[in-house]
Amino acid sequence: MDCIFCKIVRKEIPSSIVYEDRGSLAFLDISPLNKGHTLVIPKNHYETIADIPEKEIGELARVVRNVAIAVKKATGAPGINITQNNGRAAEQLVPHAHFHIIPRFGGDGIILSHLKKKYESGEMEKTRVKISEAID
Repeated sequence: MDCIFCKIVRKEIPSSIVYEDRGSLAFLDISPLNKGHTLVIPKNHYETIADIPEKEIGELARVVRNVAIAVKKATGAPGINITQNNGRAAEQLVPHAHFHIIPRFGGDGIILSHLKKKYESGEMEKTRVKISEAID
């Protein structure tokens, strides 16, 4: 497989690994939003979060939590963003499921809230119903 993250898992290309276990790997992002920006990936190749089997996602979530706590502690960041993009429209640049753990500092220039949208009258309820009905 030609996936860059799979190559990192197989140690075919170098990375700055901060954590590794049987099913997951965490390493520093080579283009960080802030120093300490870390990626957590499943070792098995899954393109999006929807592709990760339920039996594996719980353990991956535990690793994300523990790495996030460590990143916050190690960087002295007063806050952390945990993001996970799915599909090109969501700016997923590498088609291998991964979580970004981004240490946040006041005045760091990263603004996630400036693009908020508003619902039209009745639209929120229609959207709520559609989502509720789509949940398995």
